Amino acid sequence: MTTDRTLTQATTDGRPPAAGTPVSSKDVSSVSEPESSAEQHTTGNQADVVLARSQARLAELAGIQAGNPTDDREVVFALEDVRVSYNGKDAIREVTMDVHRNLVTAFIGPSGCGKTTLLRSLNRMNDLIPGARVSGGIRYHGHDVNGRDVDAVEVRRRIGMVFQRPNPFPKSIFDNVAFAPRLNGVRRGELDDLVELSLRRAALWDEVKDKLKKSAFTLSGGQQQRLCIARAIAVKPDVILMDEPASALDPIATQRIEDLVQTLKDTYTIVIVTHNMQQAARVADMTAFYSVEVADSGDRCGILVEYAPTSQLFVRPADQRTEDYVTGRFG
Repeated sequence: MTTDRTLTQATTDGRPPAAGTPVSSKDVSSVSEPESSAEQHTTGNQADVVLARSQARLAELAGIQAGNPTDDREVVFALEDVRVSYNGKDAIREVTMDVHRNLVTAFIGPSGCGKTTLLRSLNRMNDLIPGARVSGGIRYHGHDVNGRDVDAVEVRRRIGMVFQRPNPFPKSIFDNVAFAPRLNGVRRGELDDLVELSLRRAALWDEVKDKLKKSAFTLSGGQQQRLCIARAIAVKPDVILMDEPASALDPIATQRIEDLVQTLKDTYTIVIVTHNMQQAARVADMTAFYSVEVADSGDRCGILVEYAPTSQLFVRPADQRTEDYVTGRFG
């Protein structure tokens, strides 16, 4: 398979620089001589070279996996015709997909396509938003997440969430991790071991073991985000949802989060929302691409366009809309 169909990004925000941008009439009037056809051809060739190189890099990041990573893996979430609306207006609709155990599943797509809305539906965080309504089926290990007899608090214990920006409690590092276990009745004698284990799994123990009584706000942004991951781990979840966990971090801190995600998937099932396609290519086993449909009325609604192994989605997408997005033609 050639690599001239997809590309990665050449800029830090995940999108390549625009090529062939139209020139306004004002700009044209300021040019003394029009660009020759030869110059235009050269410019086009240069853009093609940039695209081809970027495509090759994204293909390298995604890798060429043998077979389907979901083969023989238990289904953790089964979504069927899921629709989420706010005050009667659909934010995302007709989502049908499975999420499998101990894989990293990434949600990508342009802003406003409903990625975070769908993510929050997996552990009923949308229950906390007035006017939000979820329909269709979201089954977690075969159980209806939105069933009347289901305890939303227990759902969120089993399905933890890490938010876009670090949000440590105004407490010590130790108490941030111990807070929820204390509420759940974990005895004091067990807390020390639980806090240490959680911080180790979040790759933070060695950096904070001598200052556990200090405020969490003394940590750097990247450390605070790993502390929030440790806090999520401390309640022994089955799934960790991550809403752009590295978007507010510098490149070094981002790499540490990505490395941590790869380690955590051995124990947890992870679903991550990201605007950075290179990040999705680096960390995800499966990737779902969402886009936006605009009705004649102007209302916008997110839809699931394609869901596939990451290498397949980036290297040989099945849908033209996916290819247009990952090659930077829109988004």
